[in-house]
Amino acid sequence: MLTSHVTQFKPYALGIALGLFSAACLSNPFAEADIAAGQSLATKNCVSCHAASFGGDGSAIYTREYRKVLTAKGLLAQVRNCNTNIGLKWFEDEELNVAGYLNKNYYHFTE
Repeated sequence: MLTSHVTQFKPYALGIALGLFSAACLSNPFAEADIAAGQSLATKNCVSCHAASFGGDGSAIYTREYRKVLTAKGLLAQVRNCNTNIGLKWFEDEELNVAGYLNKNYYHFTE
């Protein structure tokens, strides 16, 4: 009798497991980023420019209503754009780290 109950729940268990796996894969597009390293780079290189442009601590650039960044892909592209325009010469992993830090703290993109 116990085996019949277990058999009844197998499809549900598989569905739940797949759902959790899918959610974990989609929940962080910057899963490989080193958030602490990204924060350090952003603090050292981004805050002063953003503060000069937007006042305060510069974080308003990330949360403004008319912000340009609307996707995770767009966020990484914007970090790369700033890297190029300012001449920071960051490597791709450093750009990823900064994008990961910004996503975790401001954007919260899941895919």
